[in-house]
Amino acid sequence: MERNILLVDDQRDILRLLHATLDTLKIQGLKIFETPSGEEALIESARHRVDLLVTDYKLPGMSGVELMHKVRARHPEAKVVLITGMTDRKVREEMLNAGALAIFDKPIPLADFLDVVERGLGLVQTIFPPERPSDEKTEQRHARVSDLLANFRQDINAEAVFLLNDRGLVQARTGKLHDESMEVSLISTLMAIHAAGLKVAKYNHQEKLASYHIFSGGDNDLLFIPVAPMYALLVAGTGLVHEDRILETVNALLALRKEVERSLRSIGVTGELHSISPKTVPLATAAAPTIPIPASVKPAEKPAEVPPSPEMEALLKDAAAKQSKSTDMDDFWSQAAEKHGSKPTSNEVISLEEARKLGLLPGDGK
Repeated sequence: MERNILLVDDQRDILRLLHATLDTLKIQGLKIFETPSGEEALIESARHRVDLLVTDYKLPGMSGVELMHKVRARHPEAKVVLITGMTDRKVREEMLNAGALAIFDKPIPLADFLDVVERGLGLVQTIFPPERPSDEKTEQRHARVSDLLANFRQDINAEAVFLLNDRGLVQARTGKLHDESMEVSLISTLMAIHAAGLKVAKYNHQEKLASYHIFSGGDNDLLFIPVAPMYALLVAGTGLVHEDRILETVNALLALRKEVERSLRSIGVTGELHSISPKTVPLATAAAPTIPIPASVKPAEKPAEVPPSPEMEALLKDAAAKQSKSTDMDDFWSQAAEKHGSKPTSNEVISLEEARKLGLLPGDGK
């Protein structure tokens, strides 16, 4: 199946980077078109069908949002990814209300970008593969956790509550973020914080995870708290960490963590730091299995000495001969030093002993 992606940015370096990144997907039938302006992008959209438009917000002649609407007028099913280096809140609100599939700030997180492209084109996700409940017990646990999250969200009037695993997959959720287009990037960044928190807890010799992170003053107040080495909770809302509410919110979140941890423990997931999945244990630190030796088994006897092969004997003799030559050479230089060390280097100079024999030293005639 043929799929067309249109990349629009007035910076050639950005276009080359995105094109090279998309080439790594190796999608059969994928065609990528590049243009540096909105006007040229409209010409390309008239020539080819556009399945995915990736455009910078700030373009010569028109904005990325304006281009998005004009391309969709011709290709209503086109998905759109917006890129921006701007932090103005009005601009961001405009992009959010435009209905883009995702919005990325520069520099672009390329792994998240590929994941969004795959989702936009309806391909199998390779960056964040979906997980499906494998048995009835897992389905019951999902239902139990979902109820806990929904009740918690209602009690504290939050906008969204997520249970995440260490790979950035959403295990359970209720509600949605203010900026849904940033969900993938936000979650992947938070899980990097989670991994760093595990290391800090290890260095601090903690037996259990006991930390939380608060981010306030943006589109949402965010509270992020680990539940176990492989799971964490994310809460988003407005006014959750205001000085009048922060203690109430944190205490409620700690209670939610306790209930979720209990639910996870019921299926064998614990909160101890040493309970890490075997696949994450470095090979260098994994201990080799020990096998008990029956008492009736005698220790192996010392192996008999085996004479060296003729080739080895020849090498040993050659090494001994070289060592003997080296010793002879050292003796030669030692004897030469003793014999000639006191001999003057010039014919016009005589030694002290020769001067004494010739009676040239003062006092020798007395």
